[in-house]
Amino acid sequence: MQYDSLVKKILKRESVSGEVNIVFVDDKKIRELNKKYRHKDKATDVLSFEMNEEGIVGDIAISTETTKANAKKYGVTYEVEVRRLIIHGVLHLLGYDHGKEMRNAEKICQKF
Repeated sequence: MQYDSLVKKILKRESVSGEVNIVFVDDKKIRELNKKYRHKDKATDVLSFEMNEEGIVGDIAISTETTKANAKKYGVTYEVEVRRLIIHGVLHLLGYDHGKEMRNAEKICQKF
């Protein structure tokens, strides 16, 4: 699965340059990360980690297990759900918080 093009289009839209690393993990690992960094002892679908290194925007962790469950729940393919999570994760790296502004940006980015 290749997501570089999607990430680059989102970054370009926001006039940001740099790399975004995407890692796919299981629910156990994302739960560990969520507990360590957000103090929430539960699995989640996506986590974003801003980096303060030159040329690196940040890292995104996506749970394959939760993504598969969400895809089934929402009646979409796994690929569609992964794209949604990448968009969501990148927007968090760029400073978006949940809310109307995030939803509007997500809608625009879904067209990429």
